[in-house]
Amino acid sequence: MAENKAAYGGQRAFRALVIGRVQGVGFRYSAIHEARRLGINGTVSNQPDGSVEVVAEGEADRLARLASWLRKGPPGAHVRDLQIQWIPFTGRYTDFEVEF
Repeated sequence: MAENKAAYGGQRAFRALVIGRVQGVGFRYSAIHEARRLGINGTVSNQPDGSVEVVAEGEADRLARLASWLRKGPPGAHVRDLQIQWIPFTGRYTDFEVEF
């Protein structure tokens, strides 16, 4: 495991569930813009229950900034809850995109 961490330079990953009025307000595309601005790779997707799921990989400080943005979202969104689960870094993402 230590070899894996060294190979990726301390990269981390999380899966977040954003709950509230977050669909139909441009949340996914605003999240893409913010993640790319921060140099984070991963995906964002609408969930059947009305939430938005974000899987993000990158440097810990940049992930913290993305998480802070997710707590607010874009204008028009109303985030009631943000649930973050830290997951293993995979390095499989090369960009940040909508996942359908």
